[in-house]
Amino acid sequence: MERQEISRIAHRDHPIAAPLSDESVRELLERLLRGRSDGRLLDLGCGEAPWVVRALAAHPALRAVGVDTDAGALRAALRSAQRLGVDRRIGLHHRDVREFTASDPFDAVLCVGAAYAFGGIGPALDAIGPLLAPGGAVLLGETYWEGEPSDLARELFGDGVRDLAGTVGAVRAAGWLPVAGHTSSRTELDAYEWAWTGSLTDWALEQPPGPDRDRALRTAAEHREEWLTGYRDGFGFVTLVLRRAS
Repeated sequence: MERQEISRIAHRDHPIAAPLSDESVRELLERLLRGRSDGRLLDLGCGEAPWVVRALAAHPALRAVGVDTDAGALRAALRSAQRLGVDRRIGLHHRDVREFTASDPFDAVLCVGAAYAFGGIGPALDAIGPLLAPGGAVLLGETYWEGEPSDLARELFGDGVRDLAGTVGAVRAAGWLPVAGHTSSRTELDAYEWAWTGSLTDWALEQPPGPDRDRALRTAAEHREEWLTGYRDGFGFVTLVLRRAS
């Protein structure tokens, strides 16, 4: 099993690959698309594209593009778009987000949990800037630390994670300002982790004995242990709606 396949299975019961409830997703999309619901939306690192598919279903005049390196996730995204009848308004690109270019700018850009692919918040926003139309907005989702992280948490997530003030400071240093935001609740954070580990475990228990079953069970158990003993008490997630400072 490849890492991308494990991720798709783990998100089976929590299709938004971030610790956000359905209501939080709805509210964030409505805020991002305020005054832009008849424009163009881009999702960098879209996965199975749940954000853009939901946005297209809610806004009949909206058009969208999703970019991801996971071909299997993009196929699933197309099936979701077809089920909701929005497939003619979405373009899906199997490409590294750092290599994506467009001749026409977008009115809104999603980058939720994908800034790492650019090298961090600053480089991600630098790359997004040329893709955004004047007056456009960005939805950025990022992890942050609540208090002092444990040694295990630092080992798991590296040195690039900041506290909330530092995360907002990195956004401002890149020339952007938050116009709205959502910090995920403990309920949202826990629900995401239980769904991730539970979906993978549930899938594995339905499989015949073999290496795929063993790896899925092992991955779920390791992830659950790291979460419960390493980062549950210090992990946070913030989703910001951003506009250019000038």
